[in-house]
Amino acid sequence: MSRSDYYHDMKDLARRVRAEYGLASCCVRKSDLRRIYKDQGVRIDIWPYKLKEVRGAYFRDHLGPTVMVAKLPNDPFVFTLAHELKHHLFDHGVAIAPCGARNQSEHIEIGAEIFAAELLFPEADFSRMMCDLGVGKGTCAPRHIIELKRRTRTTLSYLGLVKRAEFLGLAAAGSLPRAGWKTLEEKLYGVPFYKQSARR
Repeated sequence: MSRSDYYHDMKDLARRVRAEYGLASCCVRKSDLRRIYKDQGVRIDIWPYKLKEVRGAYFRDHLGPTVMVAKLPNDPFVFTLAHELKHHLFDHGVAIAPCGARNQSEHIEIGAEIFAAELLFPEADFSRMMCDLGVGKGTCAPRHIIELKRRTRTTLSYLGLVKRAEFLGLAAAGSLPRAGWKTLEEKLYGVPFYKQSARR
C-alpha cells in the first residue's frame, strides 16, 4: 500500500468513526472523545505536569488499552485524544513511540495526525464552509481562518486549519502565519470580556 493510499484510508476510518458515534458537527469536544474511549474500553490517564516534547502515548498491556495525555490546553488536548484513538483502532501489534516532536515524520504518526484532523473537522465540510466565506484557490487570508474558527467553534487548532487550507490549495504554502492567532483574532474582534475583567 502506498503512503497516499494509507493516508486516504485514515480519512475513511475517521469518517466511519464520526458516523458510528454520531459526530455531526465540526465542534468535537472532550466529552465526545471520552464517550468514544469509554465505549472502546480505553482508559485515559492525565499527566499532572507539562512535558516539552511528548503530548500523548498509547499503551496496551495486561490491564488493557490506556492513553496517557500531557497537561495541554483544550484544542491540543482534544486533538491528542483523537490522534491516540487512531493508534488504538488501527495500530494493533505495531510498536508505537510516545507521540511528540521527535517522531512526527513517521508515516504512522502522520496517519494519526490526518485521522485526527478528519475526525475533528472533515475536509469536505472545511471546503464547503470556505466556499461559503468566498474563499477560492489561493485566496485564503488570516481573517477567513479566524472567521471559520469562530463560526464553527472547532477544536481543530488554528495551525491545523492553516495546514488544511494550504493542503487544499486555498492558501499558498507559507502564506499564513504559524503562530500569533489569538492576537490576530483580538485585533479583528476585540479582547474577550473575560480578559478585560482579568486586566482590571
